[in-house]
Amino acid sequence: MFDQISAIQQIGLAVLLVATVAWVVGLVRLLRRDRFEIAIWREAQRAGALPAHLDGIPRQSVPHPIERVDLTEEEHAAFAGLVRRLSDKR
Repeated sequence: MFDQISAIQQIGLAVLLVATVAWVVGLVRLLRRDRFEIAIWREAQRAGALPAHLDGIPRQSVPHPIERVDLTEEEHAAFAGLVRRLSDKR
């Protein structure tokens, strides 16, 4: 390769070159991935899909049938009273 430098220096130069190429490839991949994720986030914000602090939580339009409980009138009144009492403390 180079006649003016020793074999050890040539090996060191090759290792340094490989490390530099690997660093550049990693940096480019990192920046491209972030650019793609930011574009998705901006599109979701523009569409008004979710508030900014709830990006990781999917929307739930209808509760799951197992999570639904039918309340009696007495339970409904007791729950409404509990909600009123807790909201009055605020």
